[in-house]
Amino acid sequence: MPSHERFRTRREKMLGQLRELFLAEGFASFSIGDLAERFRCSRSTLYAVAPSKEQIVVATVRSFFKTAAERIETRVAASADPAQQLAIYLESVASELQPASATFFADLADFGPANEVYQENTQYAARRVQDLVTQGVKAGVLRPVHASFLGAAVAEVMGSIQRGAIQEATGLDSAQAYRHLADLVMTSLADPKKPAHERRAT
Repeated sequence: MPSHERFRTRREKMLGQLRELFLAEGFASFSIGDLAERFRCSRSTLYAVAPSKEQIVVATVRSFFKTAAERIETRVAASADPAQQLAIYLESVASELQPASATFFADLADFGPANEVYQENTQYAARRVQDLVTQGVKAGVLRPVHASFLGAAVAEVMGSIQRGAIQEATGLDSAQAYRHLADLVMTSLADPKKPAHERRAT
């Protein structure tokens, strides 16, 4: 295997380990020495991910959202029904966030560069919801609504989830909150003229 391929393989493996650790325990409390001890690796192995602890955090957070987005879109693409695609997208977001602890989200909120990555992905998710709603309305399987408003509203709720405001108000963790958001969106878009058993969204 060429050296650059070995380097990429080692880096991806380390990113996977970092994603798992950060989601479960956050990242603010760990130094590079702590991480090297936890993974029983050299500091140089960690620095293969990025040249500083702060950049390692950003690279890992970005890797998490990129990997999650790829899995979500694979699930969405498996359905040709626009209403089902929206339901799958929202449910998949919740599923991907299920492993993320409250500590992880708190650390995201407190560390600007990582929070920027989260905000970028939140805005992307809101635009994706808007696009899926527009497609569903055009196909006649979702009730006509103002897609841009719905996308903006979803983005606001996502932001409140990330800041911990929803958990403070309801006691729901992030994944639970996203599932309730999915229920709210899909219920609001169901065509009231159709009997429940004929509605295509789940």
